[in-house]
Amino acid sequence: MEKGLEFIQAENRTAASWVTEMKDSGITSFYSVKDGNTYYYDIPKKEMVKVPGQDAFIILDNIRKTKEVFKNSGVVIEDLGDGIINCEFQSKMNTIGGDVLAGLNKAVDIAEKDFQGLVIGNQAANFSVGANIGMIFMMAVEQEYDELNMAIKMFQDTMMRMRYSAIPTVSAPHGMTLGGGCELSLHADKVVAAAETYIGLVEFGVGVIPGGGGSKEFAMRASDSFRKGDVELNVLQEYFLTIGMAKVSTSAYEAYDLGILQHGKDIVVVNKDRQIATAKEYARLMAESGYTQPPKRKDVKVLGKQALGMFLVGTDSMEASHYISEHDKKIANKLAYVMAGGDLSEPTMVTEQYLLDLEREAFLSLCTERKTLERIQHMLKTGKPLRN
Repeated sequence: MEKGLEFIQAENRTAASWVTEMKDSGITSFYSVKDGNTYYYDIPKKEMVKVPGQDAFIILDNIRKTKEVFKNSGVVIEDLGDGIINCEFQSKMNTIGGDVLAGLNKAVDIAEKDFQGLVIGNQAANFSVGANIGMIFMMAVEQEYDELNMAIKMFQDTMMRMRYSAIPTVSAPHGMTLGGGCELSLHADKVVAAAETYIGLVEFGVGVIPGGGGSKEFAMRASDSFRKGDVELNVLQEYFLTIGMAKVSTSAYEAYDLGILQHGKDIVVVNKDRQIATAKEYARLMAESGYTQPPKRKDVKVLGKQALGMFLVGTDSMEASHYISEHDKKIANKLAYVMAGGDLSEPTMVTEQYLLDLEREAFLSLCTERKTLERIQHMLKTGKPLRN
């Protein structure tokens, strides 16, 4: 405003009387942001007035400075009001590394202690492009397998912490939500997705299987989909192919068809600007309707050798027909072993942790493969998958 008045005087012109009055009353800007809301100068009232219709929107840029609860190099946690906090990723491309995982754990700690619920959302171009593969590559190249094992376990434990926390967790994905970003949404109590969400488990592109609970989760969801009289192998195969073909939804609505979003539980918001506010509202409703910590699963039905045999025959024939490469087959067979629950002689009930251990073991073994390292390196250099 000061500059504008100087320019007007330099042109030997006079500003409108209300502008001078406004300046004399100590107001130096036509617009201002206070407590996360935008205000404008109302000429008849001669004061700053809140822009109407903002209650349906939460703009994180407006509230970050005044409502910050915690910050590290990977996340900022903000108080959204009504007992709900938001964990916003701040890493490059919102990748999930050690600092982000530490921030997520801190967010759950804070929410359980002082708040009612947790939203994981941001307003960047993309929700998250997945785990920090640069970190995984460095550990694998230097053969620091103990550290890599701990890093994967920390990822898995953080996802399980989100699912089995004492407060409701709501994920708000939009744009690219790939790999680890998708796994995070799979483990939230509810997903409030923007309509334009490209979500999927794309780990095959870098030569590994989903290692943050994604492979386990799909085996569990297949188990939950088994119906009496149905051919269970066909249900499991659908979930297996979704990961094996690195399918990514072209919209949030297609994510229902892929089994990533669940009917009756997850919702889609068409207006992306309302997404954080809607997620907050659902977290509040879940908390106020008496959210209780879910019990850990011990009833996951896995099909053992029966499913493993079918998958291995399928990958053999796909390699023989040159549809997939030898390394693709190796990755697919590792995934098959996890989703079948191992080499069990008959269908068996297992725990969630049993599947997580199988998943982590398979992920680690693939990180020792030269062709996997080539794929990760190629993705880091070019941003495109390598088919070797």
